[in-house]
Amino acid sequence: MIKIYTTSWCPYCQAAKRLLQSKAIPYEEIDIEAEGISREQLADITGGRSVPQIVLDGKPIGGYDNLVRLDTAGKL
Repeated sequence: MIKIYTTSWCPYCQAAKRLLQSKAIPYEEIDIEAEGISREQLADITGGRSVPQIVLDGKPIGGYDNLVRLDTAGKL
């Protein structure tokens, strides 16, 4: 299961979701603004303060660049 912590205005969030959708990989999106999650809380949850923050099977992997690296390596 993949969780993506996003904001509505983030272009990298949109790119991460497009990548997963293009591969028909399901994910759960959590909009930190809509949910009232602060950047400090996001860091507590994922280890990162920027968006997107992506969690794969309960393990934080980082942002969009890390997702692309996993995809390129065939590990998605």
